Amino acid sequence: MPRYEDLPYRTCVGMMLLNRDGLVFIGRRASGVEHVDDTHVWQMPQGGVDPGEDTWAAARRELYEETSVRSIEKLGEVAEWLIYDIPRTVAGRAWKGRYRGQRQKWFAARFTGKDSEINVENPGGGHKAEFVSWRWEPMKNLPKLIIPFKRPVYERVVKEFSGLAEKP
Repeated sequence: MPRYEDLPYRTCVGMMLLNRDGLVFIGRRASGVEHVDDTHVWQMPQGGVDPGEDTWAAARRELYEETSVRSIEKLGEVAEWLIYDIPRTVAGRAWKGRYRGQRQKWFAARFTGKDSEINVENPGGGHKAEFVSWRWEPMKNLPKLIIPFKRPVYERVVKEFSGLAEKP
């Protein structure tokens, strides 16, 4: 097995979905080797980019595969790729030990549908549920709800998109 320092970053996308009131969708993770307590199990939709896939297309796909949501309007994106490392203690178990963390492109979108469109128990495309529940949350609260090793990324995403929390 390669040394932790030599492992690459998994290329991923993340989506901040805001409702008409400026609140952000967060889902409670169903599972994950990195989750160590019941407080830090909330996150925004995110996932891998397929080879050759456009990052905005990947973000829309991941959002659909995790929430069933299609009714969105793009609001913005973080210009840089944001990176986090997973703890060494779980690196060998997460993603089959192939990555040391993620390299993420983050987007923000306005949810233009109704809450009834959101279905995390039976998400779009027949994908396995990644969330067991969801809620709308004030953007400023997001960093304290995410697993600590992802917190700097969430702090940056909140900073980048803070102006979008205002009602349209």
